Amino acid sequence: MIQLLNNSASEVSLQIYRVFQSSYKIEADLIGVENFPPLSRTVEHIQASTTEFYGFIIEGELAGVIEITLNEGAVESIAKTTLEIDSLTVSPLYFKQGIASRLIEFVLQNKAFEYAIVETAAVNQPAIKLYKKHGFKVFKQFTPAHGIEKVALKRS
Repeated sequence: MIQLLNNSASEVSLQIYRVFQSSYKIEADLIGVENFPPLSRTVEHIQASTTEFYGFIIEGELAGVIEITLNEGAVESIAKTTLEIDSLTVSPLYFKQGIASRLIEFVLQNKAFEYAIVETAAVNQPAIKLYKKHGFKVFKQFTPAHGIEKVALKRS
């Protein structure tokens, strides 16, 4: 079951944090870095976040989390809404069960947007393949200040 998570609640933010930590440690190993910015997020940061968190719950356990932001912006004088996928993590206990796909489809089907955008490490081929499966296309490659080469993918 997928549901909106109340990230400002202490226990919920702690559950999100635990999923982030377990999943992002594996991603850091996959891309070959020790200093991986998502691992520096704290429970307090998650609690204070104004983004929306949706959780995939299995038998009372938080198995996966998708974090999104809806941004209104003006593109060529027309108001456009962009759905940004800020994070997508699945607990390693629940890998290979289609949870990430179901979370992506949930937000794509239940949010009104003109474009959906996500970023991931350029070497994270499993994530890139997952997003391409859901209609995303790479539109930009860049290296931010932390030095991990990234790609941005977009879906209209």
